[in-house]
Amino acid sequence: MRRHQRVTASGVRWPQSERLRRRQRWYFTLMGICLVLILLAWNLVRFWSTTAAVVMSVVAAVIPPIAVIIANWGEDH
Repeated sequence: MRRHQRVTASGVRWPQSERLRRRQRWYFTLMGICLVLILLAWNLVRFWSTTAAVVMSVVAAVIPPIAVIIANWGEDH
């Protein structure tokens, strides 16, 4: 026979509003990083290295799908 397990405060899930707020913060942070990378790449970095600007643009192009995945991660249906 199994013993009863204790329920602690750490085992309680965060409220849905907190989880949504956290996912929104991650989404907007990642999209802000994407925007900054694009702006820096083509307004500043391209004067010194076009290759670096292209690499920054490629990294910025990969961020939006990752941001969407994070924003929808664990979505309660």
